[in-house]
Amino acid sequence: MFKRLGNLIRGFFALFVGDLERQNPEALLEVEKENLRTQIAKYNRGLAAHAALCERLIGQVKRQEKEHTQLKAKITAHLRAGNQDAAGQYALRFQEVTRDLTENRAQLDDAEKTYKELTRARDTAVEAARAKLQSLKQSISDMKVKQATAELNEMASGMISEIGGAGDTLNRLEEMVNEERDRAAGRARVASDALEMKEINLQEVERDAMAQMALADFAAAEGISLGADDAAPVADEPAAEDGGKSMGPVAGTE
Repeated sequence: MFKRLGNLIRGFFALFVGDLERQNPEALLEVEKENLRTQIAKYNRGLAAHAALCERLIGQVKRQEKEHTQLKAKITAHLRAGNQDAAGQYALRFQEVTRDLTENRAQLDDAEKTYKELTRARDTAVEAARAKLQSLKQSISDMKVKQATAELNEMASGMISEIGGAGDTLNRLEEMVNEERDRAAGRARVASDALEMKEINLQEVERDAMAQMALADFAAAEGISLGADDAAPVADEPAAEDGGKSMGPVAGTE
């Protein structure tokens, strides 16, 4: 039971860590870069130890080659001098040095070959790891760009579906604005028409007043009265004067 509970807890932690890794790929990439640097440093330490072995074998081979040359010269000298016992002792040492030199040379060749192989393997692994890290970095960048593009497309698609739907806020706002605009245009038209009619009426009143003033000026200049009571006597005044003159002689005749 406790084992199953522990597995469940580990599963929850693994799921939580997996979600964090998916949400933060750059952090995981940086961790892998640090791991690569650590592995390279560790590998280089081992490679340096192998290089030290190669250097030690090189030094040993050089010393044995020098001793080999010296022993050969000593053996030759003693043989020429007739000292066969000393020449024999040097000959035994010469054989040992020759055998060791041959073995050390073989070991040095193997060590140098191994060092080159290890160096080549390190360089190949490092280049492959760097190429993979660079590819992952580009993939992460491309993933972010695609995620942002997908989010924008989703937002645009959602806006289109929402804007085109019935009862949408923007549609209602557009209808309200159009209605208020038409209403304001109607009010402006009514006000403009009322202003024009008022000006027309004012112009007509002014024209009538000016006509009456012109007529009064003309009547005054001609001595014509414009009143209704004054118009009849002015028209009958010559007849009355003629009637008076004709009536006078009649009365005198009588």
